[in-house]
Amino acid sequence: MTATEDPTETAAAVRAAAERAAAAAPGVRAAGGPAIDAALRTMAQLIRERAERVLAANAEDVVAAEANGMAPGLLDRLRLTPERLADIGTQLEVLAATPEPPTQREVRTLATGERVFERRIPVGVIGAIFEARPNVTVDVASQVLKARSAAVLRTGAAALGSARALVEEIIAPALAANGVPAGAVQLVPVPGHAGADALVGLPDLVPLVVVRGSGEVTRRLSALGAQAGTRVLAHADGGGVLYLDSSADEADVTRLIVESTDRLGVCNRLNLLLIDRPAYDRLWPIAEKALVDRGLTPSLPPHGHPLGHEWALDAGNEGHVTVASVDGPVEAAQLAGRETSGLAAAICATDETAATAFIDAYTGTGVFWNATTRLLDGYKLLGLPETGINVDHTPGPRGPVTYPDLSLRQFVVLPPA
Repeated sequence: MTATEDPTETAAAVRAAAERAAAAAPGVRAAGGPAIDAALRTMAQLIRERAERVLAANAEDVVAAEANGMAPGLLDRLRLTPERLADIGTQLEVLAATPEPPTQREVRTLATGERVFERRIPVGVIGAIFEARPNVTVDVASQVLKARSAAVLRTGAAALGSARALVEEIIAPALAANGVPAGAVQLVPVPGHAGADALVGLPDLVPLVVVRGSGEVTRRLSALGAQAGTRVLAHADGGGVLYLDSSADEADVTRLIVESTDRLGVCNRLNLLLIDRPAYDRLWPIAEKALVDRGLTPSLPPHGHPLGHEWALDAGNEGHVTVASVDGPVEAAQLAGRETSGLAAAICATDETAATAFIDAYTGTGVFWNATTRLLDGYKLLGLPETGINVDHTPGPRGPVTYPDLSLRQFVVLPPA
């Protein structure tokens, strides 16, 4: 075991990063909205000016990941291109230009005359544990900063070089140039699971941690966080569902399959294809051709895996889609909710009654009629980057989580006017 893999040394490194973020947090709150937005715009500018440096660091990560046998779908998530980097810059500018909702609203006046207000206040320091996706480094950091908090980021080991370049070359200089503490965004500097474990165990410094990744990992970290007293906002299992109703238009079937499989390593891609049993013989040949033309392999009954098996996380088998038949839109929606994470489901139908029945029966995070589940994304749905997509079935942030969700509610009572 190397020094960087030693859990004690890793825990010390994580605590040190958290302490630096905590020291910067008051300065982030005091800087105010205009300074934060200016910093986000400067980040976008620096991304364009220093793109070669970031791409070079990312290229080293990709080469190392390929040498270590990383699966193609995961490599796609790791790889930055000039176009993807430009998109990151554009999203930063959009976020900077987004008007903030009021931080305070009046609730009521008490019978005794006192006025009750509800306010949104910063958390202070927010942690984030996420997979080896460099764009998430900027997505999460920008959202946390817009919420007036500091951040401690722990990325997957394969993307550590890319994340370091983004923090050191883009984020920190942009903050410093606009009067915001440069240390407001900290990166856990060492690889390994011990860093994630340590980050969810510091409720005194990092009371809220956003966790992204596989269901097994997020559940384990959620349990560790609960034991420590840290609030963990988990963004775990994914897998989009597409149901082909008997009324489906054949051109829409092909279009939705193509649109839902443009990237195979993402959580909202097509994972499970359901076909209305009475129309199976008509619709399956169309769907099969669309899948095969995309280079995908259908997993047909009898299945040797759960119906909701998430292919995006199955290294080497990302190019599969599970296929099953169902009896009508209600059974399709219920099966989608029962057998998958409840991330997103779509119905392909021309019959409004069938579409309404499917929408009403589905209890997941996002439901779509003749639209791809790939739209379940903060930027595509809300015009904002996201920290992740939450699929909890309890009250709280659900779906794409953005900066307004990363704040605390506070009640203020003022004397009578």
